[in-house]
Amino acid sequence: MPSSSQSQQHPAQHHGQSHKRDFSHDRRLLGIAAIAMFIGGCGTLAAYVLLNLIRLFTNLFFYQSFSFAARSPAEHHLGAWVILLPVLGGLIVGLMARFGSGKIRGHGIPEAIEAILFGKSKMSAKVAVLKPLSSGIVIGSGGPFGAEGPIIMTGGAIGSLIAQRFHLTAAERKTLLVAGAAAGMTAVFGTPLAAVLLAVELLLFELRPRSLLPVIAACAVAGVTRPLLLDAGALFPLQTAAIGPAALLACLAAGVLGGALSALMSTALYRVEDLFGKLPLHWMWWPALGGLAVGIGGYFEPRALGVGYDVIGDLLNGNLLLQAALSLLLVKAVIWIVALGSGTSGGVLAPLLMIGAGLGAVLAPWLPGDPHLWPLVCMAAVLAGVLGAPLTAATFAFGLTQDVNALLPLLLATGAAYGFTVLTMKRSIMTEKIARRGYHIYREYGVDPLERQHVDEVMSRAVQAIPAEMTIADALANYFGATQHHRCYPVTDAEGRLAGMAERSSFAPGADGRNTISSLFARSADDGQESQGALPVALASDTCRIAAARMASHHVERLPVVDNANERRLIGIVSRSDLIKPSLLFFDEEQKRERLHG
Repeated sequence: MPSSSQSQQHPAQHHGQSHKRDFSHDRRLLGIAAIAMFIGGCGTLAAYVLLNLIRLFTNLFFYQSFSFAARSPAEHHLGAWVILLPVLGGLIVGLMARFGSGKIRGHGIPEAIEAILFGKSKMSAKVAVLKPLSSGIVIGSGGPFGAEGPIIMTGGAIGSLIAQRFHLTAAERKTLLVAGAAAGMTAVFGTPLAAVLLAVELLLFELRPRSLLPVIAACAVAGVTRPLLLDAGALFPLQTAAIGPAALLACLAAGVLGGALSALMSTALYRVEDLFGKLPLHWMWWPALGGLAVGIGGYFEPRALGVGYDVIGDLLNGNLLLQAALSLLLVKAVIWIVALGSGTSGGVLAPLLMIGAGLGAVLAPWLPGDPHLWPLVCMAAVLAGVLGAPLTAATFAFGLTQDVNALLPLLLATGAAYGFTVLTMKRSIMTEKIARRGYHIYREYGVDPLERQHVDEVMSRAVQAIPAEMTIADALANYFGATQHHRCYPVTDAEGRLAGMAERSSFAPGADGRNTISSLFARSADDGQESQGALPVALASDTCRIAAARMASHHVERLPVVDNANERRLIGIVSRSDLIKPSLLFFDEEQKRERLHG
């Protein structure tokens, strides 16, 4: 057995090796990116269809006209009859979910996450059609939701369906699913950077070029094509004044309050969902009951109905009085929680923007600095707390307003809200639903210790190899006798090339001891068993993660390490015990506390 000094090499000895790269290299990346660009265009088209469906159903329900004109539900003249419209919309969607696809229930992002992590990124054509249709009906009938959740689900379904037409891995399908989701969000809001960060913080569960670059490509195409079908420019243009030290401290306080509100709403949402679950009714009827709460709330506060982009703009620009803002905040929060808890179809971002902006409008008279800043800051803080995605929330608020002066306050507030919810809540609104289905999602990113080191840094270089021309009798006596050190040994020819791996089970009972070891591998190839070409090996340039995956897939505990795939000259052995070394280093970094002097 080699000593530790023999088996481990100092990293400095490998600086000159050309195989070391900062990132993994995959020639398929360009092809995946090209497909993602096409999906980006499809995402814009899907967003156009979804937004027009919302307008169409808004006009049908509230104004009894077939029109795609943008009109607010708050302008209706239906009186108390408005209470029945969300009930009717919820009833239709409940039937669609029951007899169409149950995947259309909910706000879309948890469903996308579940498909990515537990469904090999496979989504059906039913979802691509029924999700925008059901969301259009719910929002058009007054549902207090936004278009972002439905477009994320719809764009993701489009990306998944296109990916399924190609010969791709599950990881590549995931990339294209997320590319479609992020492209749809870009097209709806005109916020490509926030869409990319949403993908990173919520959907991809990795930060690698193989996934990040196609998502960027899809969002870029969606951003370019958006003005061709939808309005260009910022959705809520705003310009606030520069802030001072006192306002920065106030941002932290506003962030904590936003985090507290987001935690309160998240907890209340799932309490309401639990109450619906106890009803002696099939879940198909729940959206209609939720619609009843929406209708009653909308009767007393009409501007709480629908998407409410106009209301968000008024809150950001200070066009609502304090009492009106407080009333709107309370009604919107209540009807959103009840409606979403009923399992209907709709998004969460737009309602959170309105609720957060309402909180900021209420706080603005008591906070220093520009009063227009606080609805924006609280809007982002509530979003960060609910999503558990501070970078997405900050860049999303910036993209919606293009207010450069607000960038620093947004970062502070979203960071404070994120910290509050991380410390006080086990899960976010994005993962609680999945957890209730028996799946736990760990959302922290970190570089896998096995990715940080390569095989040549942990392998044993002093290898005991059996000469291929040795007889079976001699091999059994010298390597598999009472002094046997290893379970299996590499077999090499006269030039040091790998012929195979031999263990005691390789020798058939009664085998002719005069035959050479090489005859065992020739016989295996003739029998259709594992031949030299199929023999699992590791390259010195492989990461320890690749070696571990190869061991697991082939059910072996040791891999021969060869110089290259063609000549296959043996240069070492890597075992399962060798792969523990990176984890030991990681453990020291994370757990060992020390005070350094000098």
